[in-house]
Amino acid sequence: MGRTYIVEETVDQYLSNINLQGKAFVSGLLIGQCSSQKDYVILATRTPPKEEQNENLTHQQKAKLDNLDEEWATEHANQVSRMLPGGLLVLGVFIITTLEMGNDFQNALRRLVFAMEKSMNKRRLWNFTEEEISERVTLHICSSTKKIFCRTYDIHDPKSSAKPADWKYQNGLSTSWLSLECTVHINIHIPLSTTSVSYTLEKNTKNGLARWAKQIENGVYLINGQVKDEDCDLLEGQKKSSRGNVQATSHSFDVKVLTQLLLNSDRRSTATVQICSGSVNLKGAVKCRAYIHSNKPKVKDAVQAMKRDILNTVADRCEMLFEDLLLNEIPEKKDSEKEFHILPHRVFVPIPGSTVMLCDYKFGDESAEEMRDHFIEMLDHMIQIEDLEIAEEINTACMSYSMNTEASLDNTDDEQPKQPIKATVILKIQQNIGVIAAFAVAVLAAGISFHYFSD
Repeated sequence: MGRTYIVEETVDQYLSNINLQGKAFVSGLLIGQCSSQKDYVILATRTPPKEEQNENLTHQQKAKLDNLDEEWATEHANQVSRMLPGGLLVLGVFIITTLEMGNDFQNALRRLVFAMEKSMNKRRLWNFTEEEISERVTLHICSSTKKIFCRTYDIHDPKSSAKPADWKYQNGLSTSWLSLECTVHINIHIPLSTTSVSYTLEKNTKNGLARWAKQIENGVYLINGQVKDEDCDLLEGQKKSSRGNVQATSHSFDVKVLTQLLLNSDRRSTATVQICSGSVNLKGAVKCRAYIHSNKPKVKDAVQAMKRDILNTVADRCEMLFEDLLLNEIPEKKDSEKEFHILPHRVFVPIPGSTVMLCDYKFGDESAEEMRDHFIEMLDHMIQIEDLEIAEEINTACMSYSMNTEASLDNTDDEQPKQPIKATVILKIQQNIGVIAAFAVAVLAAGISFHYFSD
């Protein structure tokens, strides 16, 4: 028996309202959450057409498989995945056509699902567990016959064949979610050794974040101030209404993360001297949020969703900063200078008619109108500017140029305001000797940096 997809009724309305407008097809993404018994779909969003596709509808009418742009659709999946809080995933793709298609068409959808998952997985600091559902869905709707073809593929098996799946609509699905919120304070130091000088700064930073990710994965998570057994029901002990449902006041959980010290007394610690060309410091506080469906949720599922949101939001912001520096061609700094950047801060927006909120990231010079337009472009749903929830306070970027080899991002220097950095993450690119560009390969003379690790 195949998997069952429980789908919010508004998704049916959205898909029914899509007008092909002379195109051979329209494709897009399906967003939701996997569980052991069934999957939940709460949102569908069409992939925005390329400009050249809009200009020539005649060519679109003749096109069939050739115009299913795998690279374009995959990039859309990457962009949307950044906008998903913990617990939500791109579950698959939908496509609406004027005619029923044959096996070649299904093979194209299969390739697209695998390409999307491979691309999104490259950016993650975490891996799926063996127990998790590895099936992704393709939904084909024929606009003329109204037939629906729902199939799944196992993304862990490159040779997997299509399996039939059930697609069932349900009213009010989007209101049956529990939220978890957490503020995580980070202080990550990443030395850039001369042995990795051939790598881009972006790759070196991601390698450093992978070490920090292990701390987050191994941390202790307090839910409403308590440590709970991972196999317990998340709603255990919550007050219930006369109908047996959990009251609305308990739909949100406060989460705190306790991470272990790097140096443990039961492990031998050694100090090493490493020749470095520079270092990267990430310091600040990030707002994290995760969602889990209220159908018998387990503590382990809630904690896992929160872990992944923490890892995703830090990694995504770093990636976006490097993209911004490359796009705007930030000039290289002089020798032995330090460069300060503010990573984009998080903005949440509700899905219309839902308790679930999606997110995006805002650089300091972006307006609320630009944020709204980006949401609409990526998600194809109307939102209002007043619905934007800026979760993190904006701080002025501090560009510091000094010959010193060490500096602190804490606002305790005489020339800086004596107040804590609130709800923003600052990336400090500290250079010992040489020249380093945030978007280029670091080719530098040698400096000396000391750091500790446990073996």
